[in-house]
Amino acid sequence: MSTLAIASPPSSQSSWREVWLVTIGHSLTHWYPATFYLLLPLIGHELGLNYVQIGSILTCQAAAGALSNVPGGMLVDSVDRKGLLMAVSLFWVGAPYLLMGFSHQYWMLLGCAALVGMGNNLWHPTAIPLLARRFPERRGLVVSIHGMGGNVGDALAPLVVGAMLAVLSWRNVMVLNVIPGVMMSCVILLSLGRMQFHSRPSGSDQPARAGQRLRDFRQLLANRTLVMLSAGGGFRAMTQSTLLTFLPVFLAREMGLSAFLIGSCMFGMQVAGFAAAPIAGHLSDKMGRRRIIMSSMATSGVILLFMAVAGRSPAFVFLVAFLGFFLFAIRSVMQAWLLDATPPSMGGTSIGIMFGTQAVGAAIGPITGGILADQFGLIATFYFLALTIVAANMFIFFTPAPSEPQRWAPSGAE
Repeated sequence: MSTLAIASPPSSQSSWREVWLVTIGHSLTHWYPATFYLLLPLIGHELGLNYVQIGSILTCQAAAGALSNVPGGMLVDSVDRKGLLMAVSLFWVGAPYLLMGFSHQYWMLLGCAALVGMGNNLWHPTAIPLLARRFPERRGLVVSIHGMGGNVGDALAPLVVGAMLAVLSWRNVMVLNVIPGVMMSCVILLSLGRMQFHSRPSGSDQPARAGQRLRDFRQLLANRTLVMLSAGGGFRAMTQSTLLTFLPVFLAREMGLSAFLIGSCMFGMQVAGFAAAPIAGHLSDKMGRRRIIMSSMATSGVILLFMAVAGRSPAFVFLVAFLGFFLFAIRSVMQAWLLDATPPSMGGTSIGIMFGTQAVGAAIGPITGGILADQFGLIATFYFLALTIVAANMFIFFTPAPSEPQRWAPSGAE
């Protein structure tokens, strides 16, 4: 197995094989949370949890991510073995869900959720900058292909798990669910375990590198594009996490759908996002990031309002797929825009800052939605979601768009 040192961005056939392998791994990092969203109503029913407690489990996961994202991103920028980092991350995400399968205590669920939040912080700062650097001229497309993998995991998990729940308990599903993640982490370790991504000058000493990292980090915090995109991403993540937490609960408790039908609805929403992701990525390379993001967010807000008005009618289910098409398409476009505006050597840290801010939004959203649901009914949560996506769009509106010569591109020597 040869060591792959990425110093320049060749778009070879092997590079595209790596894109698809990383994308498959990404799908499994999303498989586990998507599974948990479907199992959460059953867990809440068995343990007697109210809406606030249900929301707090996802809040705990996101809060752990918020605290560890930036340190995780800085760690990724300091370690060359990117394939090893991705394998460790995938295993770390899956293992806590195995522990949840044996849990009978609310507090143990919170602890496992926190571990998942920390594990996810190694994957995105590693994979996204790596792919973006390999294909600087097609950054929006390859990052969207990576994001498409997440949509596949989000889509297939509820469908498969919904079918499994027809014959198995949620605890058995949790245990069996760990197998694909462990297998894929081994595949990534064997195939990409020695992949290296040199993002610092050769010959520099460790103390100088550490000092330079801190100076670069301070400069990143002064980058208005990064700050505005991260804030907008935080509100978009608030929308997404709250939606994924309470949509299955609404379908189960308010509309009386079976686990399989709920899984099918979640599948339809994510398939729509899967189809939209590469389209949005390609169009953002050609038409600009801002135009694609703002139009998708505006449409998502309108659909969320329609869902709140539709209430328990069949139209509510029909609108779910439309929401997925617009809401999930823009995740990768925002990441590509961020990498346009930040140095390649700080790609992991930049993604860590964005995901840390998103984790804050994802932490606030579910517990806020739970409070609203307990006080005013579940439908009030969907009005809240419409407001959060409007707030996200306002940050995007005021984000400066870099001209083409200002975009950061990898160079042969850094």
